Amino acid sequence: MKTAIALTVTLLFGTLPAQAQAQEAGLPLWEAGVFASAGTTPAYPGSSDRASRALVLPVFVYRGEIFRADNSGIGARVLRTDTVELDVGFSGALPASSEAIDARRGMPDLGTLVEFGPRLKWTLGHPTPGSRLRLELPLRTVLEFNGGVRDQGVAFEPGLVHESRDVGGGWSLSTRASLIFGDRKLNGYFYDVEKKYATAQRPAFEAQAGLIATRLAFATSKKLTQDLRVIGFARLESYAGAANQHSPLFLQTTGSAIGIGLSWTLGRSESRVSD
Repeated sequence: MKTAIALTVTLLFGTLPAQAQAQEAGLPLWEAGVFASAGTTPAYPGSSDRASRALVLPVFVYRGEIFRADNSGIGARVLRTDTVELDVGFSGALPASSEAIDARRGMPDLGTLVEFGPRLKWTLGHPTPGSRLRLELPLRTVLEFNGGVRDQGVAFEPGLVHESRDVGGGWSLSTRASLIFGDRKLNGYFYDVEKKYATAQRPAFEAQAGLIATRLAFATSKKLTQDLRVIGFARLESYAGAANQHSPLFLQTTGSAIGIGLSWTLGRSESRVSD
């Protein structure tokens, strides 16, 4: 689970009959627009260097009964009840150049990562009107795109999510607390040092499977106009107890990220859906 700024282009192709779920009130079945953001994050978990980016991306939101592309990512809903939902989702992270990271200089770059796999979402309750507490259990295969496509292992990120609408002044807030685990291959992607890249300051190291980070993340948004929404996020991470603290690429035990964005909707459907 790379901590570069998340790649949030959500493009989904395919159509389903909208009549079965269209309602007089609710969210548009689809929306299309542009998302502009700027932010800064650690270059990777445990890095002392940072990656800062400004991005302008096309966004397509589709809220189909099965196929969906929204602020939770791209996916296909397999099962849905009042309390449990199972989907297959996608997410991603942008690349980081090793030449811009002191500890990795001379090593291969970290490429674009795409993650996909099943995610179980279990609603635990509604603490207050307009709020929801949910347990999420995503298990995802990680693919790297960097001069080709390579399998880089498996990530598991169990977490608790609390969402509130209209917390004050029209703001919505989402809070997530999670643990990030990687198998040996994924942890090796971040922390391995092969002998050919070893130096006096960077000895060879072989990573092991286990905890990558403990994460607390916040996201908030507010609709400024019918078509314009401001979005902000902040993330705190602790790498204490991580499985690969002895890697020469592991340089600090805490990390943070912050960013802001604007979403501009250029078009939307007249059909409405409940969720």
